[in-house]
Amino acid sequence: MGKQLHLGLFIYPGGHHVAGWRHPSVAARDILGFEFYRRAAQTAERGLFDLFFIGDMLAAREKDGRVVAEGALNNIDSVSISAAVGAATRRIGVVATLSTTYNEPYAIAERFATLDHLTAGRSGWNIITTANDEAALNFSRKNHMEKTRRYQRAAEFVDICTALWDSWADDALTGDRARGMFADGTRIRPIAHAGESFTVRDALCQPRPPQGWPVLVQAGGSPAGVDFAARVAEVIFAAQTRLEEARSFRAAVQARMPACGRDPQALRVLPGLMPIIGATEAEALRKEAELNALLHPAVGVWMLSEQLKFRLYDFPLDAKLPVADIRATGSAWTPRVASLLDRAEAEGLTIRECGRMVAATRSHGSVVGTPEQVVEHMATWLDAGAADGFNIMPPYFPSELDLFVDQVVPLLQRRGLFRAEYAGTTLRDHLGLARPARA
Repeated sequence: MGKQLHLGLFIYPGGHHVAGWRHPSVAARDILGFEFYRRAAQTAERGLFDLFFIGDMLAAREKDGRVVAEGALNNIDSVSISAAVGAATRRIGVVATLSTTYNEPYAIAERFATLDHLTAGRSGWNIITTANDEAALNFSRKNHMEKTRRYQRAAEFVDICTALWDSWADDALTGDRARGMFADGTRIRPIAHAGESFTVRDALCQPRPPQGWPVLVQAGGSPAGVDFAARVAEVIFAAQTRLEEARSFRAAVQARMPACGRDPQALRVLPGLMPIIGATEAEALRKEAELNALLHPAVGVWMLSEQLKFRLYDFPLDAKLPVADIRATGSAWTPRVASLLDRAEAEGLTIRECGRMVAATRSHGSVVGTPEQVVEHMATWLDAGAADGFNIMPPYFPSELDLFVDQVVPLLQRRGLFRAEYAGTTLRDHLGLARPARA
């Protein structure tokens, strides 16, 4: 059997098209309730997805001190959602996002160990350093930490968490009633960490997680993010939208892994992909046009300004994107922003058009067409070494997720590109990742 795809579902209130919440099929007031998340998770599990992915945001969307109310909400607390859907499912993994910049290692290690125990080995942690500057103001800080410093802190943070998960040997929990010994204390060791950012002296307060460690996921695309991914990531949620860029990104991370003592094959790269599916290509394009017509221009300009770190609110919507002025600011562009600027310059795109592009897919890949065209796109990326699978981002829920599971997944299975059943019980089993040995 040839290579097979790994699939994640990226859940998002309303949908991944920023105007998805305005679609007539979406009940906007219901996207905070358990039923919204339960239904999506169980549908993804019916589709044999590897994982259910939940993002996180530590600040409200705002411009000039006003919340951008034209866009839907971000996800609510990721660990709470993971625990809830973990109880409503049996096989699919649950990946929660939490920041290393605005948390403490012991608390995070405890929460993910607990989640792994509660789900019998189905948890993953999407490790972020937080990109939005506004978050600092919500955590008693005046400024957001500089990027290099954030990643240094993140590396130490992850080292502490893995040490805490390893602080109990796998056989430390004895449950010996006769001797009254719940655990073998000789098989538990405090970590006694004293580093640049943290001091942690104790062992974890619970046994080692079923997976050894929760699966470590990362989503950074900057040079510092690539280095960090090579050091710690087992799964990368990538954002490249063009095949050659995606292939280069995957190769760049893998090339750095041996220097970190890691096997390049112990990595799964899952770019985000928003499929808009129709019975015909014309129908899919009509659906896309209908969604784009629902997009409020203010949301597009806000998202574009945030990504470019360049104020565009005072420019005419139909003026060309001022690429030269933006580049003159000297900002360190992420790969997705650099790609957008190149395309805007080459095609003479307007601010309205660029805002629509950013808002419609949130800067991730998109494929608009029939189920067969979606499958062909995914197969091409897999064969080219540009991806190991995809984090699926339906434009709105639940009907577009149903469409993917009912029409795309069977085609993938018939072509031998996707599993016909779960072969294991843990998230590591689904992803083909080894259980880490205790350090």
